[in-house]
Amino acid sequence: MVEPYESALDAIPGAHPYPRTSRYHDAEIGVHTEPDGTEVRYTKRRLLPPLDQVAAEEDTVSHTVSSGERRDHLGQRYFGDPAQWWRIADANPVLDPDELTDEPGREIGIPLPGGFHG
Repeated sequence: MVEPYESALDAIPGAHPYPRTSRYHDAEIGVHTEPDGTEVRYTKRRLLPPLDQVAAEEDTVSHTVSSGERRDHLGQRYFGDPAQWWRIADANPVLDPDELTDEPGREIGIPLPGGFHG
């Protein structure tokens, strides 16, 4: 559950560049200074922990991919927000998020609330 003050902080410009539900919320922000002194802010790379440290079986539930299912469907079904598909991608060994649902019958892990967050 998001506390009311957290939602209010998300609405303050400059408080942080990404909302708390974004996969980039905890990513470090870098600053590059151009030769003319202009500062350019950017999001540094978001690295995931090694897969053997990602999610233990007790931290996930298994899901069998259905024909026509999409990653946003999974985000909505398991997290109540289609944009939260990234939590599922982070908990599975895929290079491309489309791999999550491209093969009907594939078993994927769904992180439980409070489980793996990247």
